[in-house]
Amino acid sequence: MVLPAADPEAFPLLVRTLSGGGIAIIPCDTIYGIVGIAPSTEQAIRAVKGRGDDKPFLQLIAEASWVGRLSAVEAPLSLSRHWPGPLTIVLPARAGGTVALRVPDSPFLRRLLAELDRPLYSTSVNRSGEAPVNTMDEIRRGFEKDVDLVLDGGPLSGRPSTLVDASVRPCRVLRQGALVLPGEDLL
Repeated sequence: MVLPAADPEAFPLLVRTLSGGGIAIIPCDTIYGIVGIAPSTEQAIRAVKGRGDDKPFLQLIAEASWVGRLSAVEAPLSLSRHWPGPLTIVLPARAGGTVALRVPDSPFLRRLLAELDRPLYSTSVNRSGEAPVNTMDEIRRGFEKDVDLVLDGGPLSGRPSTLVDASVRPCRVLRQGALVLPGEDLL
């Protein structure tokens, strides 16, 4: 099902869909994303993307205070000051390994996260190894049948978030995206 993101029924339907274990394609800060509640939708999202278990998904959180739910280490202030925004920060995870977190700039997404009170996995709309799709025609052709809901926010042509590994010092830029960080923010 495809609905305009501005439709008054879109938000409550999205909350119900995600709360019920579904996955959706929605407009995010810079590009469309496939989202689902973490960690229960991981395998469903992997199946849609054709992605193996070796590459984790980033998690959207409503605000920086949620970092403590997923990591025993706070995000460095030099990086978290760019939140909300297109910056994903990799931190040591409470359960071992690492976790990639982002506070989105979109009021719609932050409202959704607050309503769900749970992080969302988020990943670009594409098959693993391919470029992200940006138009509703491409999304409908390639993905509508694979997800429970699609919200149409019009064409998006942004870049993915910048990805920084803050589990090491100095921090490392893993993917240059929409945010360009000054070098001193990585120390």
